[in-house]
Amino acid sequence: MGGYDGIFPGPTFVGRSRHRMVVEVDNRLPVPTSMHLHGGVTPPGSDGYPTDLLLPLGCGSAMRKGAYRAHQGGHGMHVPASGWKVTEGFKSYEYPLEQRAATLWYHDHRMDFSAPQVWRGLAGMFLVHDDEEDALPLPGGVKDVPLMLCDRSFEADGSFRYPAKSPHCAGEPGVDEAYMDGVLGDVQLVNGAPWPLLDVANTRYRFRLLNASNARRCRLTLVPDKGPRLPFVQIGSDAGLLPAPQRLDEVPVSPAERFDVVVDFSACPVGTEVTLVNTVADGRMRQVMRFRVTRAEKDPSRVPDRLSKEASLDPAVPAPVRHFDFRRTVGAGDREMWTINDRPFDSSQTLATPRLGSVERWRFSSDFHHPVHLHLAHFQVVSRGGKPPAASDAGWKDTVDVRPYEVVEVLVRFDGYKGRYMLHCHNLEHEDMAMMANFSVV
Repeated sequence: MGGYDGIFPGPTFVGRSRHRMVVEVDNRLPVPTSMHLHGGVTPPGSDGYPTDLLLPLGCGSAMRKGAYRAHQGGHGMHVPASGWKVTEGFKSYEYPLEQRAATLWYHDHRMDFSAPQVWRGLAGMFLVHDDEEDALPLPGGVKDVPLMLCDRSFEADGSFRYPAKSPHCAGEPGVDEAYMDGVLGDVQLVNGAPWPLLDVANTRYRFRLLNASNARRCRLTLVPDKGPRLPFVQIGSDAGLLPAPQRLDEVPVSPAERFDVVVDFSACPVGTEVTLVNTVADGRMRQVMRFRVTRAEKDPSRVPDRLSKEASLDPAVPAPVRHFDFRRTVGAGDREMWTINDRPFDSSQTLATPRLGSVERWRFSSDFHHPVHLHLAHFQVVSRGGKPPAASDAGWKDTVDVRPYEVVEVLVRFDGYKGRYMLHCHNLEHEDMAMMANFSVV
């Protein structure tokens, strides 16, 4: 398929809070795309809505006609002719970056084909910095390391293997029924490299962990070849720094979630190897990558007791309540599909109309593992399964893992812009099989 600028992962963009950035995308692929800045507070025209398509320059009439055909595969989704917005050649995506320092990422969001197009290379990281973060004595420079984790499978010639009904993403969308729960790969990649090794000093490092897998969930732990396991010190979540650091012995990361952590290698003698292990994977996929302590260095960094002044929302304050149920549903012709509130995606329908600047309480329920993502809006988890949230739920987030037969309640703040946005499952196969819904900020 190809990647942004022809590479995978795509180039890492580095922006600054409140400094507008414009990214121009020139589509030279043989298929339409729609780029979404995941976690970005972005005007609706630059959000990467699934039917806001960028076609290759000079594409034929057949492709233009095909771009308007909603869900040829019959997953029950509906997009009227008026619901498509098509640009040809190149598009400028405007990112005002009116938001805190955070680890974001960008990826394709094309209607019906997000899963195969992300799998085949259309994803990259996007970092935002601000003055509050710069004032902290955290590890920086070469010791501030973004790590994009994803699983993939490969053909004998080295190309990506994906079980698409349409190998070229130009015909019938979707995957075979055997992959309805999501596609898992058999090779673990980190920043595009299989099972890599990173040489480190015996100092602190900041790792920005992103799970960019289509469907694979991770529970990460650090295992040295000798001595006790190393802890993670979490300093940030999806949407920015935590108020204070917290120790995590393991980090659960569902697809699209980010965890900003500091790891201290000072207790490891030179020569130690530390393996990042995914404890919920089997076989070779349990090993993610290795760190090898190769040298001793002085370490001027530290993790302060306070990180951010960003206020938390008060769950005792009354707020409108909405419920969104993520579930496998049997539709017409006994076809199974993934739905929200028993409905497949319909671009002409809106399930919520929150007011700009307001806070609402949203309840997510599920029959499966569904990483629920909101465009534009950031939220704080206030309960999980009727109990307090897990330690790993801390901070401002845009994606939360909703486990089978569980209810997760979040307080959502709608800042930024009016317009049409969406929530969806970030298991990309589920997203392509109708598990999306609109909300409109008014």
